[in-house]
Amino acid sequence: MRKRIACSINDLMRPALLNPLFAPVQSLPGVGPKTGKLFDRLLSGRHSEAMVADLLFHLPYNVIDRRVRPKIAEAEPDTVVTIEVTVAEHRPPPSLHSRAPYKVLVEDETGNMLLVFFLANHQWIERSLPVGEKRWVSGKLAVWDGYRQIVHPDKVLDETGLKRLPPVEPVYGLTDGLYQRNVQKAVEVALQRLPMLPEWLDPAFAQARNLQSFNEALALSPLPKSPGDIAADAPARMRLAFDELLASQLALAMVRAQMRRSKGRPTVGDGSSTARILSALPFTLTGSQQQTIAEVTADMASENRMLRLVQGDVGSGKTIVALLTMTAAVEAGRQAALMAPTEILARQHFERLKPLAEAAGIRLGLITGKDRVAQRRQTLAETADGTIDILIGTHALFQDDVHFKDLALAVVDEQHRFGVHQRLALGEKGMAADILVMTATPIPRTLVLSYFGDMDLSTLRDKPAGRTPIDTRAVPTDRLNDVIAGIMRAVKSGSQVYWVCPLVEESEEVDAAAAEDRYEALKQIFGDQAGLVHGRMKSKDKDAAMAKFVAGETRILVATTVIEVGVDVPAATIMVIEQAERFGLAQLHQLRGRVGRGSEKSSCLLLYKPGLGEVARARINIMRETDDGFRIAEEDLRLRGEGEVLGTRQSGTPGFKVAQLEVHGALLPAAQDDAKLILARDPDLASERGKALRILLYLFGRDEAVKLLRAG
Repeated sequence: MRKRIACSINDLMRPALLNPLFAPVQSLPGVGPKTGKLFDRLLSGRHSEAMVADLLFHLPYNVIDRRVRPKIAEAEPDTVVTIEVTVAEHRPPPSLHSRAPYKVLVEDETGNMLLVFFLANHQWIERSLPVGEKRWVSGKLAVWDGYRQIVHPDKVLDETGLKRLPPVEPVYGLTDGLYQRNVQKAVEVALQRLPMLPEWLDPAFAQARNLQSFNEALALSPLPKSPGDIAADAPARMRLAFDELLASQLALAMVRAQMRRSKGRPTVGDGSSTARILSALPFTLTGSQQQTIAEVTADMASENRMLRLVQGDVGSGKTIVALLTMTAAVEAGRQAALMAPTEILARQHFERLKPLAEAAGIRLGLITGKDRVAQRRQTLAETADGTIDILIGTHALFQDDVHFKDLALAVVDEQHRFGVHQRLALGEKGMAADILVMTATPIPRTLVLSYFGDMDLSTLRDKPAGRTPIDTRAVPTDRLNDVIAGIMRAVKSGSQVYWVCPLVEESEEVDAAAAEDRYEALKQIFGDQAGLVHGRMKSKDKDAAMAKFVAGETRILVATTVIEVGVDVPAATIMVIEQAERFGLAQLHQLRGRVGRGSEKSSCLLLYKPGLGEVARARINIMRETDDGFRIAEEDLRLRGEGEVLGTRQSGTPGFKVAQLEVHGALLPAAQDDAKLILARDPDLASERGKALRILLYLFGRDEAVKLLRAG
């Protein structure tokens, strides 16, 4: 009920001009309830209604070029052709129940060819292709047994139908049950509802770059005149991409302005506890660790609230950075919180940081969703009265019953997949709490700009001294027995091994089954030396399996990607990744980073199925060439695109409808500069251009930013 009321309020605030675009696709003529549900699934997932705007931004990804209109004898095999023919003869199968095809002989003055239909409607063929009549047929020409033929022509048209045939036909992404003609017709009707929208770009900017209007670009994109019109760098696509990037950058800049307006509380430590921790460390901080700590503590000492992203390569030592910045909050008499994405990681952080914290007289607490009632009650009480200085946990940290006495700093570990509005909500547990987001997944520069433009950035590039390079090799799966023999030798010599099972599909259950099968196979060889951990196991069983591996009781840990981030076992020196071609580059790099954490020589074996595709081969070659996470991140973006790299399609982070950062990233600096200039001149978006920009924000789903204006 609350959601429905919120939606209706939002509808009232949205400019009435946009109402036709925010009507359900199901309201379009020709789209009934059944087809409407298919559009919902295609455009917005199963649980929300697709809007007309969603449909208009669902641009074609390919075209069928029907402009090639040769004579039969001139037609090139394996090309789409549109040919004028005379129907010469019907050759139906011997009976209605025969599986033989129905063939129609057609001809022109240069020769003849066959139209071939399998399991077709005989009456439709006879009606559509009457003997002696001229028809236009369009489809892919092939040569079979020496004869030209088109199997199941896409189009069979008379002269009137030909006039309506688009010379270049758009091809859309579909879902089961939805056909190209459904989408094409719905888009044509939706375009008729497109209102004339005001120009939100600076006229001089648009003119200098020869950009057409938004209306023209959106109307042209679904109606390509040539294959080049659907290219990502086509003028219409560039205009729409820039508009979307501008909306994104403007929303981020408004969030940043809001953070600046909501004053923080200066937090300045005296350095005493920090000094004790540094003296207890068995290593010296790297230059980038020292610089990052200086940047964070300077932010904390400022009157402005901090919103900073710390990104580092695998093994760059961000956990100690988190501890030392939280220590500064404790030195100032306040509290800090560290949120990890999984219970395993939360417990690992707690166990690893506890000795260092105790050396400095700092009290740590741990809270997860699986705590016993009495333990949880005690932790909550000690957090509320200030006994606990630093509270570590999962998302349970930010539940309603968790109250801090004086939260100064919220550190969020490995949660780079959350949205702008969640970033704002994180600080609500403390009065103007500073927020530090940390990730060990290097993020490409364009993604940092587009998703984290509201945040300051610190980068950990150096790796601690003593880390040994990891020997990375690609091995075909038909050499599995050789791999197992090598692991037997390694285990006998005291090594420990991770064996990561393939991503079968986006299903924990299916992936867990794959891990269990591999575990059973290895258990027959290695007995109790093999252990298993996957996401479907109970938390206590996962923790027990990890504890055995950490203690060296098991030597081989079979796992799904649950061990991808953060788990630290210095004695593990071999990483086997089965069917490595199924994983993304950044994920492969993260998994490889689980080994090489001690002084022993480490190796990573990428097992792949022979017959690799071009992209999979490129991934594996890059993994063999470099261990630079920042280069790997850029290559991952180039190979996969922003939605896959950041996980936005699975996580709910607002991704892009039109912009492709691997193509349009060069537009980002201009969009960012324009957004800053707009807010400097018109912070309330009250001018004529400002009102037009409000329309832009709604259009691309950045209306959260408009709410910030209303909230002051």
